[in-house]
Amino acid sequence: MAYKSLLCCAVTAAFTLTAGLAEARNSNIQHHGGPQSGIASIYSGGRTANGERALPHRLTAAHRTLPFGTKVRVTNKRNGRSVVVRINDRGPFIRGRVIDVTPAAARALGFSGLAPVVLDIEG
Repeated sequence: MAYKSLLCCAVTAAFTLTAGLAEARNSNIQHHGGPQSGIASIYSGGRTANGERALPHRLTAAHRTLPFGTKVRVTNKRNGRSVVVRINDRGPFIRGRVIDVTPAAARALGFSGLAPVVLDIEG
């Protein structure tokens, strides 16, 4: 019985991973080069989805669908400041938010709290 339960969990995890990769492949920002707009927020601490520690002084970020390691230029619409971050986590999971950035990235963008941003994949 435990074997069946474990097998079921493994199949579910594989399906979820495959669905997430398919969503990332079909993402407008990744394949069509179209910018993605929304709200950025700040996060830090703990482990990231790819196993790294979330360190506040690094230029990293969380995005729902982009593959880990993707470099993204984040531009603050209010002041025009931009920074390139590396995706190493999943999130944000709040409607309207497109990216969570570390405190260092938020400082480089000139905001604290929330900010309207545009995302572009760096080639």
